[in-house]
Amino acid sequence: MMNRIKILKAALALAVVAYLPLNANAWGMLGHRIVGQVAESHLSSRALKGVKSVLGYESLAMASNWGDFIKSDPAYDYLYTWHFVNLPGGLDKQGIFDLLDQEQAPNVYNKIPEMIKILKDKQSTSDQKVQAMRLLVHMVGDLNQPMHTARKEDLGGNKVTVTWFGEKSNLHRVWDEALIDYQQLSYTEYARAIDHPSADQLSAWKNSTLKDFVYGSYLACNKIYAETKPDDRLSYKYNFQFVGLLNEQLLKGGICLANILNDIYK
Repeated sequence: MMNRIKILKAALALAVVAYLPLNANAWGMLGHRIVGQVAESHLSSRALKGVKSVLGYESLAMASNWGDFIKSDPAYDYLYTWHFVNLPGGLDKQGIFDLLDQEQAPNVYNKIPEMIKILKDKQSTSDQKVQAMRLLVHMVGDLNQPMHTARKEDLGGNKVTVTWFGEKSNLHRVWDEALIDYQQLSYTEYARAIDHPSADQLSAWKNSTLKDFVYGSYLACNKIYAETKPDDRLSYKYNFQFVGLLNEQLLKGGICLANILNDIYK
């Protein structure tokens, strides 16, 4: 009888895990830390001081994964939808923001301004600012992960089954972790390797709005969908084809975060 109860409990646990929505994961730990590390190298002296006043000796890189770590606490389940925004295909830039500006449900796009507001508000407590900073770092990373501006019907690519070097995976997981891990670099090595934008890129990105970064991520997402099909066998060729886009999105995430923090502490 006891063994039967244990089996039933195990089956129930597996069913719960299988039911949970999948598209709340973003860049893996390495990707988020790369974004944070890149951002720090583009902060003004005032922004560096402002960040330290909130986080102390915790770097942006080390703060960047709090938004995923906290999923272990059911009290923070309300943050689930803050990691992504669902966007259908075939939209132009105006269409995207006609849709997003009417959206009331919490998502990564409409929650980033709320974190900015908390950090700017002199009445915010230190605990409120720490949480807002950690979430801001994480969500800006999420926003620049292309599969976080993806399709609701396939859970941001989680239902698009592929193989990665012969192992079963899905399109979302490939972009969260597999491509980054394949480069075999630490987050500091990776940040140093990619943090060399051209003068034109740096000028364009430093003058970009949050909407520009959303649109850029959406265009990258469309390219990924167009060139990756269900059951594709992905390996060396896919890495060669997409590592440039991967690195650009990580770099843009860092610049986007630096822009926001430089504005908060200007």
